[in-house]
Amino acid sequence: MKTLAQVFAMPLVLGVLAAVGLIGALVGDGAWDVLSWLTLGATVAVALWHALRRAKRSA
Repeated sequence: MKTLAQVFAMPLVLGVLAAVGLIGALVGDGAWDVLSWLTLGATVAVALWHALRRAKRSA
């Protein structure tokens, strides 16, 4: 059985990354844009990875 910290660790990390990316996109240009693309892209990449992994298991 997983502890509460183990269950919510990755969603918390992804939420913080998404928040940093959204705030970075609103705050400035240049390096802030790069930061927002990387952080928001990371959350999408993790979601796609998990979706493909789950589809592979069910097939």
